[in-house]
Amino acid sequence: MDREFWLKKWRENEIGFHQPDTNAFLRRHWTKMRLRPGARVFALLCGKSHDMLWLRAQGMSIVGVELARNAVEQFFEESGLTPVVSMCGVFECFEVEGLTLLVGDIFDLSVLTLGHVDATYDRAALIALPEPMRARYADQVMALAGHAPQFLVTIAYDQAMASGPPFSVGEEEIRRRYGDRYVIEMIERTDIPGGFRKAGPATETYWLLMPR
Repeated sequence: MDREFWLKKWRENEIGFHQPDTNAFLRRHWTKMRLRPGARVFALLCGKSHDMLWLRAQGMSIVGVELARNAVEQFFEESGLTPVVSMCGVFECFEVEGLTLLVGDIFDLSVLTLGHVDATYDRAALIALPEPMRARYADQVMALAGHAPQFLVTIAYDQAMASGPPFSVGEEEIRRRYGDRYVIEMIERTDIPGGFRKAGPATETYWLLMPR
């Protein structure tokens, strides 16, 4: 799986991972992050997620990173917002008040380009990546965000019965990747109606990762 895989998904509008509405669990649990008004939230592999607009409406300042330029263009067009476009290092930067989206590969992103963040939001980023890339991704997020708390969403199913993305990520992996630096709280787990493809039963889990 490489950059072209996801660029092709967006070109061909194969974006079943995109949620047309704000995530209900985000609405229910976001206050557990205990962030001050104006806190800067890093939206990971953000696509054109409506969650960013909801977080902005709660008084957060959003910075997102997305590989596909057309996803970012669609986000602003569908939101009725007109961004100022500039270059931020090797990233193309789309900006309106309280919201900045960086177009490029998260693995090329530096702390200098990103700036300080107070929290991260990952609804469909970690689970979009195969296992070898998840280790690199988790390390990169922690390098960029430091000890910022993380709001994380995963799904779990029998990976042997179906191929991702989204990939199955269980509790053991979350604790292995993040446990040294974070206190990990499972805040909600719910069954996915109908399961996942041919893999049978599947669950969606919401995690709160708070720095030690």
